[in-house]
Amino acid sequence: MGFVFMTESWPLITDPYFYAVSVPAVLLLGISKSGFGAGFGSLAVPMMALAVTVPEAAAILMPLLFVMDVLGMAAFRKDFDKALLRQIVPFGVLGIVVGAVLFKLLQAQAVSAIVGAFTLLFLAQRLAFMPKPGSATPPRWLGALLATTSGFTSFIAHAGGPPINAYVIGLRLSPVKFTATMAFFFFVLNLCKWIPYAWLGLLDLRNMMTSLVLLPLAPIGVWIGVRMARRISERLFYGLLYAGMALTGVKLLWDGLA
Repeated sequence: MGFVFMTESWPLITDPYFYAVSVPAVLLLGISKSGFGAGFGSLAVPMMALAVTVPEAAAILMPLLFVMDVLGMAAFRKDFDKALLRQIVPFGVLGIVVGAVLFKLLQAQAVSAIVGAFTLLFLAQRLAFMPKPGSATPPRWLGALLATTSGFTSFIAHAGGPPINAYVIGLRLSPVKFTATMAFFFFVLNLCKWIPYAWLGLLDLRNMMTSLVLLPLAPIGVWIGVRMARRISERLFYGLLYAGMALTGVKLLWDGLA
């Protein structure tokens, strides 16, 4: 665990180790927000938690997520699936409410272990029983359940990607439509976090000043990802998505059990 320095005149994290893990974490989150490497973004909080607590890492990322979400929506504003968003957004918001209510009762490590385990179980099932062309899409009740779970884990540790990915992957959207729909979904969810995060006292001056230092990295990561997402084949896109979910699942499970 690194040290965090703060004075009255400089309310800012200045520990070099914090920035050594946070800079690649923010770039990875930005790239994943644009679609390329989707799934890897859930590693951002665990990476930053090597230097600060999970709640601090989540709070520092809040302004960065807002910028990334806006940039992602602007890049893919004509490609999202409106019907799918109408289906999953209300349940995602419900998950945010549940997360806010239970935030102080749950340890972040326990949530990490649960999300990691379910991510790996889904991935194993998906790889063992790959869907064939023309096979049935996942039922809507599963989408409601996983969207709610996504909102919950997104609130606790910005790890909402794996649950909702587990549902949307089965819908077999094109890479661009998949990316666009997730950009709008998480914009709504992240916007809903601001009031409860403030209520919980996480949006303090030190965290917000640290966010400003990291902010220039947000558009860089999104720009890299957008350029790649529009040039990637569907086969490679889903291969990277599976790889991201595997790495995320292992990391979250390890963090929860360590």
